[in-house]
Amino acid sequence: MIGSDAIRGYNDTFILSVLQEGDSYGYAISKRITEISDNNYSIKETTLYSAFNRLEKNGFITSFPGQVTHGKKRTYYKITQAGKEYLAEKIAEWQLTKKVVERFID
Repeated sequence: MIGSDAIRGYNDTFILSVLQEGDSYGYAISKRITEISDNNYSIKETTLYSAFNRLEKNGFITSFPGQVTHGKKRTYYKITQAGKEYLAEKIAEWQLTKKVVERFID
């Protein structure tokens, strides 16, 4: 399992990447992140919702009410055009970061 300190700066990137696949809600996004990481990383609920608030405040996602399940209305999230552009920047940043780190550990 990857420690959260090693990967914390990429939570927004993970969330936006999942939302690029389609609109979704918190639990499903968290589950998808765990699946994509082959169960090597899971995002804490408090971290996830903190990221949603930050991403929405910055205009990278929007939220909207979904269907009612078990008496509660789910909040769905959608990536915006600004979010897609930010995701592209974060991917480019990761490529450079990976290149630099590999020079030290290879």
